Parts: sequence; C-alpha cells; structure tokens
Amino acid sequence: MPTPKLTAGAILAPMTFPKLGDGELTVGGLKENWTLFIVYRGKHCPRCKKYLNILNEMRADWQAAGFDIVVVSADPEAKAQADLDEFGWGFELGYDLSEAQMHALGLYVTDPLSDAETDRRFAEPGTFVIRPDGSILLIAISNGPSARPELAELLDGMIFTKDNDRPPRGTV
Repeated sequence: MPTPKLTAGAILAPMTFPKLGDGELTVGGLKENWTLFIVYRGKHCPRCKKYLNILNEMRADWQAAGFDIVVVSADPEAKAQADLDEFGWGFELGYDLSEAQMHALGLYVTDPLSDAETDRRFAEPGTFVIRPDGSILLIAISNGPSARPELAELLDGMIFTKDNDRPPRGTV
C-alpha cells in the first residue's frame, strides 16, 4: 500500500533520528520554536556540502528568526561524523534516516550508482518548515541534487509568513 502524500497544514507525526554527539533529534510534535528541517543526500554529495555550508553561514539569522535547524541524512554515523569533522557545521546533525522515514516524508529515494558513491539507498533533498504546533508549513522536495530552495529567499519568506501569520499554501 502506498504511503499517503504528506500535505501542507497536516500535523507531522514526531520522527526521531540519532544525533551526532549522542542523543536524538525529533521533528514534528509540539516544540517551542519553528523548525527548519533539511534532508540531504549524504557524504557522497558535493552539492549538499555547498548547500549546508551556506546554511551554516546563515545559522544565526535562522535562529534569530525563531527557528531550530535539524539536518539529517541516511548516512551511517561514521560518514555523518566525517562530514561534521571536515566542515565544522554548527547545527544539529542526524543520521540513519530510514527508508520508511524517507517515504513518510514523501522524499524521492535513489539507489547508489556504485559502491564508490555509497553503500545504501539515500533520500534526495527535502526542505520542510514546521510550525511549533507540529503542522507543516512548507514542503520542498527534489528528485535530484540540483534543485533546492535558496536559503536567503526562504528565510525572508518565512519571516514574512511568521510576522503576518500566513497559512500553509497548496492545500487544495
């Protein structure tokens, strides 16, 4: 049976991932802040590193606007840790995103081209904005590494949305 499509305005059931440095990351459910939730392809993806480096540079702006940042991939802990060690990102980084979680989020899933790329299926990029009540405001998914929301534009739009209490769009 196919997974139902994730829709804007719906409540995201809490989803938990192991977090580098110990503990867990949870998206969905009740939170104090809004959440910017980004799924990246993994260590093998240079476009992901470029995107996440931009996010890291903007981290203080997102946090000042009232957003927690959660980033996760299907990579195992060692690969996620290698990325963190190399790039020094300051946001929370999760790993071991499961295929069931990928499907629940409506993400595109890809088989690796070779063992040199990675040793497991991985999610293509996804960006989600989740309100403190757990409802999904924004869903931006791609079937490949080259199409992702531009982070400065997204932040500007999310500040406007928060300031003006705008509803989720695309709900029909």
